Parts: sequence; structure tokens; C-alpha cells
Amino acid sequence: MGESKRNNGNQLTTALTAFKLILGNPLARSLIKPSLKKYKIEGRELPGLYWALSIYAGESIKCPFMVRFQAGTIKLLLKLGIKVARGDEEAVKEALLRDPHIRRGIWVVLEGIAKYGVTVPQKLAGPFLIVWNFTNMCNFRCKHCYQRADKPLSSELSLEEKLNLIDQLDKAGVAAVALSGGEPTIHPDFYHVVKELATRGIHTSAATNGWTFANKENLKKAVDLGLKYIEVSIDSANPKKHDEFRGIPGAWEHATKALENAVKLGISHGMAVIMNKETFEEIDGILDLAENIGVKRVIFFNLVPTGRAEEIIKTDLSPEEREEFMKEVYHQMKKRKLEILTTAPQYARVTLLESQGKNVTPAHFYIGENNAVRTLAEFIGGCGAGRIYAGIEPDGTVTPCVFLPLPVGNIRTKPFKEIWETSRIFNLLRDRNSFTGQCKNCPYRNICGGCRARAYHYTLDIMGDDPGCIINKRVWEDIMKHGKPTGVSEVNWVDESVAMRLPVLYVPSYYSAVEVSGENLLEMEEGGIKERLHA
Repeated sequence: MGESKRNNGNQLTTALTAFKLILGNPLARSLIKPSLKKYKIEGRELPGLYWALSIYAGESIKCPFMVRFQAGTIKLLLKLGIKVARGDEEAVKEALLRDPHIRRGIWVVLEGIAKYGVTVPQKLAGPFLIVWNFTNMCNFRCKHCYQRADKPLSSELSLEEKLNLIDQLDKAGVAAVALSGGEPTIHPDFYHVVKELATRGIHTSAATNGWTFANKENLKKAVDLGLKYIEVSIDSANPKKHDEFRGIPGAWEHATKALENAVKLGISHGMAVIMNKETFEEIDGILDLAENIGVKRVIFFNLVPTGRAEEIIKTDLSPEEREEFMKEVYHQMKKRKLEILTTAPQYARVTLLESQGKNVTPAHFYIGENNAVRTLAEFIGGCGAGRIYAGIEPDGTVTPCVFLPLPVGNIRTKPFKEIWETSRIFNLLRDRNSFTGQCKNCPYRNICGGCRARAYHYTLDIMGDDPGCIINKRVWEDIMKHGKPTGVSEVNWVDESVAMRLPVLYVPSYYSAVEVSGENLLEMEEGGIKERLHA
């Protein structure tokens, strides 16, 4: 890992610690609230808080006196907080606030604290990340595709509607947008949208099969327009296995070439790998391939049984296998010059235990070992569905996560910011006290929270137990014995009002034996997790 990335992570945790120490005070929050008023400056109508942070970071902006006054207040509060957190104000400013993408993230954290106070995990005024399924169009037929991507839908957003959506995301404070699909790079609007997102200071990335970016000029064009990160899917170190999984001859060659081009151009990048029995068997070969290409980051994605992935559910990992997979990921990263992550939220617990309390690695994110990592882990809070990120479908439908396609609204009929703030499903997901079963009483719930998509698709209980966790082993065993519940997950909900009337929180009666009472305790012991039940 580069020293600059480690430093940015350290400064981020310093900043978040400062926010908790200072802005937990009601008086400090009252000083922040006036800055939530919006001002139209440089053609963009954004809260005074955003402009105040820009001024604090050293940008020259023509703005009303009130915004400058608010900038002074923000500076005073941050200066005091960073001092109390024993941080270096100039280092924090240099590493974070001068980066427009991170500044947007700081904005939604501060606005969230101003509105909701300090919460664990933190409630945000807007999402850090939107995964935008830009189109259903795809040139591959992947076996695990959650979207069942094929041809473009007749209901997809027009270019004008896409640009309107970008404006809505800008006003909501979204820090990053990942363009996915389908295959976003083959859509004629792709480059136009990349440019528009980038001009708003939104970190723009693309999840791709690599076919388009195997042509170096195509990737360079996207980078020149503002693309900051690409994530290319690789399913095996064996070209034949990858091509068979993707359904297209030459898929592996194009994917590896796209990663080679990313390395040559110096764009931030990652190799995305499905997390299942087959990739577990060849984890060394996959990581060797990444190192040989020069890849810096490998992400193992949880298998979620939705879309076409329902047909390969037999390759999903048991709780014991997933636990060993995550431990292997941690130890592989210790011995390789690679950033290796997994989207399984339980990884935070695994890294905490394997490092003997020195390290907490939230899913998707790594910052190295330092004394403030728990602060960041608790801010991120593990699974972020409906909390720190959301999904958007090709027709503008908003969902908690692209792997959890429960419609909560559509940007054609309601502004994104309003959907984010008022969605009943989103607000349910933000309240860990609403969890049921083991996850509710787990001592790691604030850094993990279980994968809500896996919990839903396996049990139909959106707030229930993720059966992939070793602590929930009995839930997995019951599913293997009785099968998944059926019926509700096949309903095509058109809006949240319908969704909330259906038994989203239904738990089959045979789970009653594995639900945890208030007297159940979970102990952390040297060498692992031990469950102690009291009658």
C-alpha cells in the first residue's frame, strides 16, 4: 500500500474522531445547522456547508458574507476537534478537504451529525456511494449476474433524465458514483455521463467486464473525461474457466488487457472476483495473476443468490468456508504487496480478531493499522445498504443496494434527496436496534451488521441473520435442511408503499429455534468466537 493512501486513511480517522468529540455537543451542532441552508454559487445550488468547506480548504469562491461567516465557524470547530483528537490540522486539510470527492463525504457526515447527532453507525445526510446500474445492455451472459443483463430496457432513462439525476445526486451530497449495469462502457451515453459526474466533483468509477477498455485509447478517453477508478471482473486465473463463466470466448484476454492498460495509464483500479467455492480453491492463482499484471487491489465479492446467481447457489460458501476464506484474505494481504478486500461485512470482525485488536477492516475499505481504525469502522458500520450507499436501476428506481432490489421510489416522480430521507425501508436499515435474531445481540453489529441482501434472499427477513456468518451457523444449517422460503422474493414491487404491506420481515416458523433471546451472550475468546446460551 502506498504511503499517501495510508496517510489519507489516518487523516480520515483523525477527522472522524474530531467530529465525534466536538459535534457530539448539542451547542456545536446548533452552530452547524445554519450552514445547511442552500446557496446558488457558480451555477450550483448547494448547502452553505459545502461552500464553507471549500473556503476552509483554500478555494477562492465569490459568495455571500453569511457563507464566509459559516466558513469561519466550521474552521473553528474543526480546528478544536482536530486538536482534541491530537491530529495535525494542516495534514487533515491537505489529505482530505483539498480533495473534492472526500470533501463531499465530509459534507454529508457533518450534515448528518447536525441533523441526527452522533450515532453508531453514523446516519448520513446523503450516501457516500451510489451504484448506478446505468443500463441493462450487456455483451456478456455471466452466470452470477444479479441484473440478468441482456438487452437495454425500453424504460431506461433518457440522456436528459440521466443528467437530471446527476444534478439530484450533486445536490444530495453524493461523494462517489460507480457506473455498473449491464455493461456501462458500451452504452452511447457512457462518456457523456462520466464527464458530467466528474465536473460536479463526484468521484466517478466503472464496474466493467473489460471488453471496451482492452482498447487502451477507450480507457484513456474515459480517464481524460474524469474517470477515477475501474473495477474489472476476473473469475479465474484459468482463461477457459473465466470465458465459460462469462459466456463469451476471449473474455479473459480482454479483462486482463483492460487491467494492464489501467496499470500503464496509472488509473486507480481493482480486480473483482466472486467469492465462492471455486475461487477459494484457486485463491493463490488469482492473486498471483493480479501481481503479475501489476494490479494493486483485489476485491472478493459476496455471492448473493439473486438474478442468475440463484442458478449457481450450490457454489456458495458455508459459514465455515467463508470464515476460512476471510482469514486467508487477511493473511494473504499481510504477505503480498496487494490490497485484498472482501465485501463480506463479517471481514471487520475477522480482521479485528486475527490482528488481536490492532486492525479493523470495513468491507470495501482498507486503511492499515492505527489507533483510530475502530472510529472509521463504526462510522462505516459494515453493510451500508440504505445507510451509506444506495442502488439506482436503469429506469431510475432507487433501491437499498443493487443486490437488494427492493424499490423505495423513483427519481422520475420524487427527488433522490427526498427518497433518501423518507424511505421507510432505508430508515429501518439505519436502525440496528431493529435487527432480529443473532445479529441484533452480536457485539460486532456496529462494525459488521451482516449482509442485508444475503439475509433477505436466504430468509426473506431484511433485518434478520446473514446465514453466511459463522455465528449464524444454525441458520445456514436449517436452510440447507428445509430450503429457502419462497414466494415473497419473486414479487416485482413497483413502489415502497406496496413493499411495506408485504411480509418483508417474514421469518419462517422453523427459525424460531435459532432466534436469540435477550439472555443469550456472545463472548470473544482468544482463538475465536464462542456462543454461550443461558436457559
